[in-house]
Amino acid sequence: MSPRNWDARTYDRVADPMTRWGESVLDRLPLRGDERVLDAGCGSGRVTELLLRRLGSGSVVALDASPNMIEAARARLAPYGDRVSYLLADLGQPIPLDGPVDAVLSTATFHWVPDHDALFGGLAAVLRPGGWLVAQCGGEGNLATVMRALDEVGEPWRPWNFQSPEATRVRLGSAGFVDVECWLHDEPTPIAPAELETYLATIVLGANLERLSPDRRADYVHAVAQRLPAPTLDYVRLNIVARRAV
Repeated sequence: MSPRNWDARTYDRVADPMTRWGESVLDRLPLRGDERVLDAGCGSGRVTELLLRRLGSGSVVALDASPNMIEAARARLAPYGDRVSYLLADLGQPIPLDGPVDAVLSTATFHWVPDHDALFGGLAAVLRPGGWLVAQCGGEGNLATVMRALDEVGEPWRPWNFQSPEATRVRLGSAGFVDVECWLHDEPTPIAPAELETYLATIVLGANLERLSPDRRADYVHAVAQRLPAPTLDYVRLNIVARRAV
Protein backbone atom coordinates (compact mmCIF):
# COMPACT_ATOMS: atom_id res chain seq x y z
CA MET A 1 0.00 0.00 0.00
CA SER A 2 1.49 3.32 -1.06
CA PRO A 3 1.21 6.26 1.37
CA ARG A 4 -1.67 8.55 0.53
CA ASN A 5 -1.76 12.31 0.22
CA TRP A 6 -4.02 13.41 3.06
CA ASP A 7 -6.52 16.27 3.17
CA ALA A 8 -4.26 18.24 5.50
CA ARG A 9 -6.58 21.21 5.97
CA THR A 10 -9.49 19.10 7.21
CA TYR A 11 -7.17 16.89 9.23
CA ASP A 12 -5.77 19.92 11.04
CA ARG A 13 -9.29 21.04 11.92
CA VAL A 14 -10.51 17.71 13.35
CA ALA A 15 -7.30 16.24 14.79
CA ASP A 16 -7.79 17.33 18.42
CA PRO A 17 -7.58 13.69 19.63
CA MET A 18 -4.22 13.16 17.94
CA THR A 19 -2.88 16.39 19.39
CA ARG A 20 -4.05 15.43 22.89
CA TRP A 21 -2.42 12.00 22.60
CA GLY A 22 0.72 13.56 21.18
CA GLU A 23 1.12 15.84 24.17
CA SER A 24 0.91 12.83 26.51
CA VAL A 25 3.45 10.91 24.44
CA LEU A 26 5.76 13.90 24.39
CA ASP A 27 5.69 13.95 28.19
CA ARG A 28 7.46 10.56 28.13
CA LEU A 29 10.36 11.74 25.98
CA PRO A 30 13.44 12.72 28.03
CA LEU A 31 14.72 16.05 26.66
CA ARG A 32 17.50 18.42 27.69
CA GLY A 33 16.34 20.99 25.15
CA ASP A 34 19.24 20.96 22.69
CA GLU A 35 18.52 17.69 20.83
CA ARG A 36 17.81 17.02 17.19
CA VAL A 37 14.51 15.09 17.15
CA LEU A 38 12.77 13.25 14.32
CA ASP A 39 8.98 13.68 14.35
CA ALA A 40 8.09 10.50 12.45
CA GLY A 41 4.71 11.36 10.97
CA CYS A 42 4.40 15.07 11.66
CA GLY A 43 1.00 15.52 10.03
CA SER A 44 -0.02 19.16 9.95
CA GLY A 45 2.54 20.04 12.62
CA ARG A 46 0.37 20.48 15.69
CA VAL A 47 2.35 18.05 17.85
CA THR A 48 5.60 19.15 16.19
CA GLU A 49 4.94 22.64 17.49
CA LEU A 50 4.53 21.32 21.03
CA LEU A 51 7.84 19.50 20.62
CA LEU A 52 9.60 22.64 19.41
CA ARG A 53 8.39 24.58 22.43
CA ARG A 54 10.21 22.07 24.65
CA LEU A 55 13.41 22.28 22.62
CA GLY A 56 14.78 25.64 23.61
CA SER A 57 17.86 25.37 21.41
CA GLY A 58 17.17 22.07 19.65
CA SER A 59 15.79 21.26 16.22
CA VAL A 60 13.22 18.98 14.62
CA VAL A 61 13.10 16.98 11.41
CA ALA A 62 9.41 16.94 10.46
CA LEU A 63 8.84 13.80 8.37
CA ASP A 64 5.65 12.78 6.61
CA ALA A 65 4.73 10.73 3.56
CA SER A 66 1.99 13.15 2.48
CA PRO A 67 3.02 16.26 0.50
CA ASN A 68 -0.11 18.05 1.72
CA MET A 69 0.83 17.38 5.34
CA ILE A 70 4.38 18.61 4.81
CA GLU A 71 3.09 21.85 3.30
CA ALA A 72 0.63 22.35 6.17
CA ALA A 73 3.39 21.73 8.71
CA ARG A 74 5.69 24.11 6.88
CA ALA A 75 3.07 26.86 7.09
CA ARG A 76 2.31 26.25 10.77
CA LEU A 77 5.96 26.01 11.81
CA ALA A 78 7.31 28.89 9.73
CA PRO A 79 7.92 31.05 12.86
CA TYR A 80 10.51 28.47 14.03
CA GLY A 81 12.69 29.13 10.98
CA ASP A 82 15.70 26.91 10.46
CA ARG A 83 15.05 25.01 13.68
CA VAL A 84 12.78 22.81 11.54
CA SER A 85 13.67 20.86 8.43
CA TYR A 86 11.09 18.95 6.37
CA LEU A 87 11.40 15.49 4.91
CA LEU A 88 8.92 13.85 2.54
CA ALA A 89 9.55 10.14 3.12
CA ASP A 90 7.89 6.75 3.59
CA LEU A 91 8.66 5.16 6.97
CA GLY A 92 8.48 1.75 5.35
CA GLN A 93 11.63 2.59 3.37
CA PRO A 94 15.15 3.59 4.49
CA ILE A 95 14.95 7.16 5.82
CA PRO A 96 17.05 9.57 3.71
CA LEU A 97 18.32 11.59 6.65
CA ASP A 98 21.54 13.57 6.69
CA GLY A 99 23.15 12.55 9.97
CA PRO A 100 21.65 10.88 13.06
CA VAL A 101 18.98 12.23 15.38
CA ASP A 102 19.07 12.17 19.17
CA ALA A 103 15.48 11.00 19.60
CA VAL A 104 12.38 9.91 17.66
CA LEU A 105 8.83 10.94 18.50
CA SER A 106 5.75 9.58 16.73
CA THR A 107 2.00 9.77 17.27
CA ALA A 108 -0.79 8.03 15.33
CA THR A 109 1.44 7.01 12.43
CA PHE A 110 3.01 3.57 12.77
CA HIS A 111 -0.27 1.72 12.11
CA TRP A 112 -0.16 3.08 8.55
CA VAL A 113 3.17 1.32 7.91
CA PRO A 114 2.57 -2.26 6.65
CA ASP A 115 6.03 -3.63 7.55
CA HIS A 116 7.00 -2.94 11.16
CA ASP A 117 10.28 -4.83 10.84
CA ALA A 118 11.31 -2.35 8.13
CA LEU A 119 9.89 0.55 10.19
CA PHE A 120 11.90 -0.15 13.32
CA GLY A 121 15.01 -1.05 11.38
CA GLY A 122 14.82 2.27 9.54
CA LEU A 123 14.35 4.24 12.74
CA ALA A 124 17.24 2.46 14.45
CA ALA A 125 19.47 3.30 11.48
CA VAL A 126 18.98 7.06 11.94
CA LEU A 127 18.89 7.16 15.76
CA ARG A 128 22.14 7.66 17.61
CA PRO A 129 23.20 4.94 20.06
CA GLY A 130 21.47 5.56 23.37
CA GLY A 131 18.76 7.71 21.78
CA TRP A 132 15.10 7.26 22.70
CA LEU A 133 12.16 6.20 20.57
CA VAL A 134 8.86 7.27 22.13
CA ALA A 135 5.72 6.60 20.13
CA GLN A 136 2.05 5.75 20.14
CA CYS A 137 -0.14 4.29 17.40
CA GLY A 138 -3.22 2.17 16.92
CA GLY A 139 -2.77 -1.23 18.56
CA GLU A 140 -4.37 -4.64 18.66
CA GLY A 141 -8.16 -4.29 19.02
CA ASN A 142 -8.21 -0.69 17.78
CA LEU A 143 -11.53 0.56 16.34
CA ALA A 144 -13.31 -2.78 16.70
CA THR A 145 -16.71 -1.20 16.12
CA VAL A 146 -15.49 0.36 12.87
CA MET A 147 -14.13 -3.03 11.79
CA ARG A 148 -17.55 -4.60 12.37
CA ALA A 149 -19.23 -1.78 10.47
CA LEU A 150 -16.89 -2.32 7.52
CA ASP A 151 -17.80 -6.00 7.44
CA GLU A 152 -21.49 -5.13 7.51
CA VAL A 153 -21.17 -2.79 4.52
CA GLY A 154 -19.15 -5.40 2.62
CA GLU A 155 -15.68 -3.87 2.87
CA PRO A 156 -13.35 -6.43 4.47
CA TRP A 157 -10.15 -4.65 3.35
CA ARG A 158 -8.03 -3.39 6.26
CA PRO A 159 -5.31 -0.82 5.42
CA TRP A 160 -4.08 -0.65 9.02
CA ASN A 161 -1.41 -2.57 10.90
CA PHE A 162 -2.60 -2.85 14.50
CA GLN A 163 0.01 -4.84 16.42
CA SER A 164 0.26 -6.34 19.90
CA PRO A 165 2.75 -5.22 22.56
CA GLU A 166 4.34 -8.68 22.56
CA ALA A 167 5.05 -8.74 18.82
CA THR A 168 6.27 -5.14 18.96
CA ARG A 169 8.74 -5.89 21.75
CA VAL A 170 10.24 -8.70 19.67
CA ARG A 171 10.54 -6.49 16.59
CA LEU A 172 12.16 -3.66 18.51
CA GLY A 173 14.67 -6.01 20.08
CA SER A 174 15.54 -7.46 16.69
CA ALA A 175 16.04 -3.93 15.34
CA GLY A 176 18.61 -3.08 18.03
CA PHE A 177 16.50 -1.46 20.74
CA VAL A 178 16.83 -2.13 24.47
CA ASP A 179 14.94 -1.05 27.61
CA VAL A 180 11.78 -1.72 25.60
CA GLU A 181 8.37 -1.02 27.11
CA CYS A 182 5.17 -1.61 25.13
CA TRP A 183 1.61 -1.58 26.40
CA LEU A 184 -1.97 -1.01 25.27
CA HIS A 185 -4.54 1.33 26.73
CA ASP A 186 -8.13 2.10 25.78
CA GLU A 187 -8.86 5.62 24.60
CA PRO A 188 -12.62 5.91 23.88
CA THR A 189 -13.03 9.17 22.00
CA PRO A 190 -16.38 10.93 21.53
CA ILE A 191 -16.76 12.75 18.23
CA ALA A 192 -19.33 15.52 17.77
CA PRO A 193 -22.18 13.93 15.79
CA ALA A 194 -22.09 16.72 13.22
CA GLU A 195 -18.38 15.99 12.61
CA LEU A 196 -18.48 12.18 12.71
CA GLU A 197 -18.66 11.53 8.98
CA THR A 198 -16.03 14.17 8.21
CA TYR A 199 -13.76 12.66 10.85
CA LEU A 200 -14.25 9.14 9.53
CA ALA A 201 -13.64 10.19 5.93
CA THR A 202 -10.53 12.20 6.74
CA ILE A 203 -8.78 10.21 9.44
CA VAL A 204 -10.12 6.66 9.60
CA LEU A 205 -11.39 5.69 6.15
CA GLY A 206 -9.29 7.78 3.78
CA ALA A 207 -7.38 4.82 2.36
CA ASN A 208 -10.60 2.86 1.90
CA LEU A 209 -12.21 5.76 0.05
CA GLU A 210 -9.38 5.86 -2.47
CA ARG A 211 -10.53 2.40 -3.62
CA LEU A 212 -14.00 3.75 -4.45
CA SER A 213 -15.20 6.00 -7.23
CA PRO A 214 -15.86 9.56 -6.01
CA ASP A 215 -19.62 9.23 -6.43
CA ARG A 216 -19.73 6.32 -3.94
CA ARG A 217 -17.63 7.78 -1.15
CA ALA A 218 -20.18 9.86 0.77
CA ASP A 219 -22.69 6.99 0.87
CA TYR A 220 -19.97 4.61 2.03
CA VAL A 221 -18.92 6.85 4.93
CA HIS A 222 -22.57 7.40 5.88
CA ALA A 223 -23.21 3.65 5.88
CA VAL A 224 -20.26 3.04 8.20
CA ALA A 225 -21.28 5.89 10.53
CA GLN A 226 -24.85 4.61 10.75
CA ARG A 227 -23.63 1.20 11.92
CA LEU A 228 -21.57 2.53 14.84
CA PRO A 229 -23.31 2.05 18.20
CA ALA A 230 -22.52 5.65 19.23
CA PRO A 231 -20.53 8.66 17.98
CA THR A 232 -17.58 7.42 20.03
CA LEU A 233 -14.56 5.72 18.51
CA ASP A 234 -13.16 2.82 20.52
CA TYR A 235 -9.49 3.60 20.06
CA VAL A 236 -6.88 1.26 21.54
CA ARG A 237 -3.42 2.81 21.65
CA LEU A 238 -0.13 0.92 21.45
CA ASN A 239 2.50 2.79 23.47
CA ILE A 240 6.21 2.36 22.79
CA VAL A 241 9.23 3.49 24.78
CA ALA A 242 12.63 2.09 23.76
CA ARG A 243 16.28 3.08 23.60
CA ARG A 244 18.74 2.43 20.79
CA ALA A 245 21.43 0.07 22.01
CA VAL A 246 24.80 1.66 22.64
